[in-house]
Amino acid sequence: MAHSAINQRRLDNFRRNRRGHASFWIFIVLVVVTLFAEAIANDRPLVAYYKGEVLFPVVVDYPESKFGGFLAQTQYRSGFIQREIEANGWMVWPLVRYSHRTVDDALPRPAPSPPSWMMRAEDNCARYREGVADPGCTFGNMHILGTDDQGRDVFARLVHGFRISVLFGLVLTVLSSVVGVVAGAIQGYFGGWTDLIAQRFIEIWTSIPSLYLLLIISSVIAPSFWVLLGILLLFSWVALVGVVRAEFLRGRNFEYVNAARALGVGNVTIMFRHLLPNAMIATLTFMPFILGGSITTLTALDFLGFGLPPGSPSLGELLAQGKNNLQAPWLGLTGFVVISAMLSLLVFAGEAVRDAFDPRKTFG
Repeated sequence: MAHSAINQRRLDNFRRNRRGHASFWIFIVLVVVTLFAEAIANDRPLVAYYKGEVLFPVVVDYPESKFGGFLAQTQYRSGFIQREIEANGWMVWPLVRYSHRTVDDALPRPAPSPPSWMMRAEDNCARYREGVADPGCTFGNMHILGTDDQGRDVFARLVHGFRISVLFGLVLTVLSSVVGVVAGAIQGYFGGWTDLIAQRFIEIWTSIPSLYLLLIISSVIAPSFWVLLGILLLFSWVALVGVVRAEFLRGRNFEYVNAARALGVGNVTIMFRHLLPNAMIATLTFMPFILGGSITTLTALDFLGFGLPPGSPSLGELLAQGKNNLQAPWLGLTGFVVISAMLSLLVFAGEAVRDAFDPRKTFG
């Protein structure tokens, strides 16, 4: 009952911070929405009905021969394919008819093109009759945030890039927290030479210029999501070691810990059943800020060209395009606004979590 009352008090403190509470739910909604990025921005229909058969192009690769073509992969934005399906059925398109890799070759002006809600109906209908635009006449060439210098839709790349950044940050935060908590627990619980040697190793390890080393490794090894994650994990795990170590040093001589030792309870059980819950309070407080730092690191590497593979949707790559195309301010402004908003939401949510676990507000 006592634990339930304490947790309820913490939850109330979290809700009392209205800015942080609202930021937390806004961030959660954005993450959930972007998890279904393929259903929001895609160059394939979500569902198609063709000659009495229900098809799901968004998840299944159908050969073009199914629609009377000859290519191995169907290009649903092709005027021929769209006219064929519309003549023998119907299609349901996502909100944005471009994926993060789709190059719009029917732009009214050279890329990067500025934001446009839709081109004039008569212009697009003319393009449709030529076989290079969407049917419906008024839905083609709609780029609400413009295109980049390769003719790719910025909004589509933004949705997919947001998802990759958040998932990368979450995975890196969880893995680095696990390694950091285990390392800090071992140091703090055993102390002595174990703690001394580990501390000297961490001091040497953190003195290495990690950014330069990351750039060198990324230039030698072909970058990918998991390779980049492993490289960053080499340096990010030390963030929580000091906090967890201090908690274990403080609690390893408490009476209930000595009583557990006297009863023959093993060290591992004492560490992770009796001492770890106390250390997790500080860990949970720091995690939103670690997540923000992980996302910022990935963005910086992508901006410098040492991050995800070329062509991957990335917030850092969007900023780099803004730097290289100063005549297209919508590129840099879009990346800046999205990254600023994302990090602000994480900081505000982190402040609310900090207030929730503040002992002065929980036990006061």
